[in-house]
Amino acid sequence: RMVEQQLLARGVKDPNVIATMSRIPRHEFVDPGMAAQAYEDRPLSIGMKQTISQPFIVGLMTQSLALTGNEKVLEIGTGSGYQTAILAEICRQVFSVERVATLSNRARGILYRLGYVNVSFRIGDGTGGWPDEAPFDRIIVTAAAPEVPKPYLEQLTEGGFLVLPRGGAITQNLMRITKRMGTFREENLGECRFVKLYGEYGWNEGPHEG
Repeated sequence: RMVEQQLLARGVKDPNVIATMSRIPRHEFVDPGMAAQAYEDRPLSIGMKQTISQPFIVGLMTQSLALTGNEKVLEIGTGSGYQTAILAEICRQVFSVERVATLSNRARGILYRLGYVNVSFRIGDGTGGWPDEAPFDRIIVTAAAPEVPKPYLEQLTEGGFLVLPRGGAITQNLMRITKRMGTFREENLGECRFVKLYGEYGWNEGPHEG
């Protein structure tokens, strides 16, 4: 029902995305007390003032990456690990950065338990990307930045796609940026609402442990 009503009916039709989101048990990535709500068309709290995005947004962002199966992908904002699992199913390798250690460690445990071995994790400021592993064929950012962080543009391969929400605390747009011969073409994929991207190249304060 989630796939039919929230994805296919709203324009998410990429066969790889549809097949993957049909397989992955979304309820595994939320608190057991919220499992009954896991497939509803809305974001859910995962603690630490963070959320798991609604299925439609996850599907739209993944489709916008135009994955073919052999990509090296940088994910900024591991969060629950649900988006990470979708990427890991479709692409060759995922590098996922999360600033909140509690979330990163929890997601890592879930993903390993479900058998994903092509994911590397890092805890820290994701706004600087992952220089040691750059460049990346695709970059996906699951928190909103006021401007596109420069390190993402530098770490994107020629012909690669960067998908991220950009804007203020209230009004944001989901953007797809394509790198072609050193220039960047922007596409606005529509309005969205994400938590803020905190760090050196994003908003300058963020959630803390404790």
